[in-house]
Amino acid sequence: MLTAVRVRSLAEIRLAAEALRDAVHGLAGLKVAVTDNIAAAEPMKDADGVILAGEVFGFSGEDSRWWRFPQLALTSPLPMACRFESEPFWCNAEGIRTRTPNALLAGLDLTNFRERALTSAAIVAPIHLPFGQIAAASFLSPDPAVDDLSAPFEAVGEALALLARIFVASYVKVTERRAASIARVMLTKREVECLRWAAAGKTNDEIAMIVNLKRTTIRFHIRSAAQKLDAVNRDQALFKAAQLGFLGTLR
Repeated sequence: MLTAVRVRSLAEIRLAAEALRDAVHGLAGLKVAVTDNIAAAEPMKDADGVILAGEVFGFSGEDSRWWRFPQLALTSPLPMACRFESEPFWCNAEGIRTRTPNALLAGLDLTNFRERALTSAAIVAPIHLPFGQIAAASFLSPDPAVDDLSAPFEAVGEALALLARIFVASYVKVTERRAASIARVMLTKREVECLRWAAAGKTNDEIAMIVNLKRTTIRFHIRSAAQKLDAVNRDQALFKAAQLGFLGTLR
């Protein structure tokens, strides 16, 4: 199974996705919904540009909303929980269960869970990748009324998470569009200064006052830094800058 779900080339994406689908069904009788980046709108595709969620993982019609409308990730408790947890968990309207307690998850809003998560229950595997990218795989019952996945979570939750991690991590490597020069990226002194103040919670207007520049100039420097860091938004730019050591103590 581990070998079958690993993607080694673009041509192997679909075969690996099918192997993941079949392995998850064989282990737990569940469907799998997977995204390589919860912050991006682009769905995962095979070498021919075919969207995997529909063609391979079987999401169509009403249950395809999770990938057709990526903005749902902004309100769904599933990707939100993935920002605070790195180990697999299972959840429903009654709560989020992890093997090791995580106080941060207790504060998440689970109201209208079914409508916001588009499922009654899910086993979720957060997948934290380099440069602040967060992927996630959700394992769902074919019966939308099932709201208890405690048994498959205890039995094979870790195995499901491992299979998903291998598939997603290898998919990201073979589809990588980030410039190879990211390892040598250099930010200007002004870009670093603006990012540091932004990381301290300052708005563009506040940063402009602090460094005596126009608001539009601050926005330009932050956007320029985000492009160099291949970040999809301001938060990811700050995260990547921190990972690469650009953000230190403000002096």
